[in-house]
Amino acid sequence: MTARQSHRVRGPSPAVDRHAQPDRFRLFYVDDSGSASSGIVVYSWLECDATAWRTGWQSWLHLRHSLQARYRIPVDYQLHASTFAAGRGNPSTDPDWNRQKHLRRTVMRATLAQIAATPGLSVGTVYRRTTARRHAYAHHRADVYQRLVTHLDISLAEHHEHGLVFGDGDGSDPTYTAAHRALTLDRRRVVEDPQFPGARRNIWLQLADLVAWTAYQHLHRAQNRQFAWHWYHTYLSALDVHGGPLAL
Repeated sequence: MTARQSHRVRGPSPAVDRHAQPDRFRLFYVDDSGSASSGIVVYSWLECDATAWRTGWQSWLHLRHSLQARYRIPVDYQLHASTFAAGRGNPSTDPDWNRQKHLRRTVMRATLAQIAATPGLSVGTVYRRTTARRHAYAHHRADVYQRLVTHLDISLAEHHEHGLVFGDGDGSDPTYTAAHRALTLDRRRVVEDPQFPGARRNIWLQLADLVAWTAYQHLHRAQNRQFAWHWYHTYLSALDVHGGPLAL
C-alpha cells in the first residue's frame, strides 16, 4: 500500500440520524443597571430564538420609524434609558418637543409596549441587594453576572439549546469573559465569550438597557422615578422567564 493510499484509509463514519432535530439556538442581549449608592445590582436581558431574530429586528425598525414620524426622533438616535428619562440631550430634531420632558415617558412606555407585543421575545432580570459600596459593590456586580451566565447555561441545557450572549461595553472589563470561561467546557451551552457589538449600533442592546433601567426602578422605588415604579409589572412581567426579577 502506498503512502497516498494509506492516507485515504479511514475508519467507519459515525451514523448520522437525518431525522434528528438540531438544538435550538438562542440569543441573549444583556445590560446592567443599579448603583453603588443604592446597593442594588441588576442585570436584565432580552432573549429570542435565532429564528425569531429577523421578526424582532423588523419590529424595532417599525418602532423607530414610528418615533421618527411622530416625534422627529431620528432612527439612529441611541435611546439610553438613564439619559433619556432624566431629560438630558436632544433626542428630537424638534426643539419644542425636547423642552417637554414628560413626553419622553410616552416614548419609553411605547417602547416597552412594543417589546411586549413582539412575538417570540422573552425578558429576564436577576438582581441582588447589598450594603456593599465602592470596590465591594463591584465584586458583587461581577458575582451576579457570573451567576447569571451559569443560570443561563443550566437553562439552555434543560431545554436542549445553545446560546450566545451580547453585552454593552467595549469588552475591556475582564469579569465578563472570566464568567464565561468558568463554565464547564464539556457541558457548557453558552458558546463563546460575550460579544460586544456596541449599543450605539445595536437596537437590541438599547432595548436591553431600557429593560434593565425599568427593572431597577421597580426594585429601587426612588421618589424621583415614581412614574416608572410599575412599568416592569405592567409591560414586562408577562414576558419574564421567571415571572419577575429573580434574586441571586
